[in-house]
This record gives sequence, C-alpha cells and structure tokens, in this order.
Amino acid sequence: MAVLLRNTASATATTTGPSPALLATTLRRGCGCGRLLPRASPPRRAFAARSSAQPLEVCAKESVTVSGRIGDCPFTQRVLLTIEEKHLPYDLKLVDLANKPDWLFQINPEGKVPIVKLEDKWIADSDIITQVIEEKYPEPSLATPPDKASIGSKIFSTFIGFLKSKDPSDGTEQALLNELTSFDSYLKDNGPFINGGSISAADLSLGPKLYHMDIALGHYKNWSVPDSLSHVKTYMKSIFSMDSFVNTRALPEDVIVGWRPKVMG
Repeated sequence: MAVLLRNTASATATTTGPSPALLATTLRRGCGCGRLLPRASPPRRAFAARSSAQPLEVCAKESVTVSGRIGDCPFTQRVLLTIEEKHLPYDLKLVDLANKPDWLFQINPEGKVPIVKLEDKWIADSDIITQVIEEKYPEPSLATPPDKASIGSKIFSTFIGFLKSKDPSDGTEQALLNELTSFDSYLKDNGPFINGGSISAADLSLGPKLYHMDIALGHYKNWSVPDSLSHVKTYMKSIFSMDSFVNTRALPEDVIVGWRPKVMG
C-alpha cells in the first residue's frame, strides 16, 4: 500500500501493511533537501519549494536491503539529481521491482523505472527525462555544451567489462585505466567539472556511474582509482559530497547486490 506524505518539512519513508505483490512508498520532496533514511531516524529539515511548480511524480526502484530507501539505479539517481539541482519539489514513489505492480505497466508498458510524470504525461528513459526537465525548467541551467557532452562517457562500459572479467590478462582493467587517465587529463586542463567551474548535466550523468564503479570494484575486485589520477579522485569526492548526491544515492549494500549477477554470470 502506498502512503503519501504531505509534510514537506520531512522526508521519511513509511509503509502501511505492504502486500507481497506491491511495495511502493511515496514521499513528498521539496527543493531537493530531504534525504531518504531508515525509518528509525527520520531527518527534520526545513526547505522552501518553488511555489509555482507542482511536485513532479517520480517512480524509482526501491532498495532490496532496507525498506523505504531508494534502490541502486544510477539512471534514476541521474534524474533525481537533475530535479534536486533544479530545486523542484517532487513525489517519489518507490517500487519493488521484484514484484512489479499492475499500475506500473499501465504507465510504462515496459515496466521500467525511472519514469516521471510531467504535465499529465509519463516519460521514460533518463536521457529524455532530463532533456525535458531542462527545457521546461531552464533555470538554473544544467546544459552541457555539445562538444563536452561525451566527456567520460566510455568509463561506465569499460568499468562493466572489467567487473565481469574473470581473466586478469584480458585487457579490461587497462581499458578502464585508459578511459580514467583520459578523463583525468581533461579535468586537469578544463576542470574541476566537465563544463569547467560549474556542475552540468554531464556530471549528473557520470557521477552516479562513478559511484557504482567505486563501490562495485572495491568490493568485487579490491580495486580503486589509482592515486596518480588525482583529478579524477578529487572530482569523485566533490560530486559524492554534494547535498543532492547524498540525498539521492543508493546504499553501498544495494550497489553490491545489484552488480552481483554481472559478477557471477
């Protein structure tokens, strides 16, 4: 059973008698300052939402380790980061993807998240969602210049290749290091962020992927970004410490569980 929390001064997760077939929690979030936490210790923060904006409805994966927490999807976090950095209020519905409810297929036949309702229309795919949000709410701007939009874009795929690899000599680790080294050089000359001195959409896309890389490779490979790539390490620290990132990140336990099939497959 879903519960809608109307009090925008807090963002606690609450469920009332969830059935095995449906576990969805809805939270009212405003201006990106609420944080999803275990219900035993709800935060109390005051914040002011844009009075002219109706809360966006966002459906996201629920944690498989702690009820009422957001799950381990980097694409969902990208969407939430965009909304939070735009200082938009939103209602977050957490869905148990192991027991997808019928209503999820009614609003998205593929049964996937994230999906966001904008002007009475449900939109899927994080690329499309973030583009529509940028167009509808252009301030503050998160637009990344086209010539910079693909910076660091190959890191995620090479991370997955290395994570799945069972052969230390197959070159997958070096492929990842090559991409990270290239990104480090770029940040040295153009940083601290992809678009220079300000956060942009490219950072909000790459940041969650680096978070997954950091946790998954640390756990399954006992691997971390080399200290020699100091600009990448500083970049990751800066992104991971942003309030919006802390508010929307998955638990490390969920990231580990989420990548296990890739490792074991």
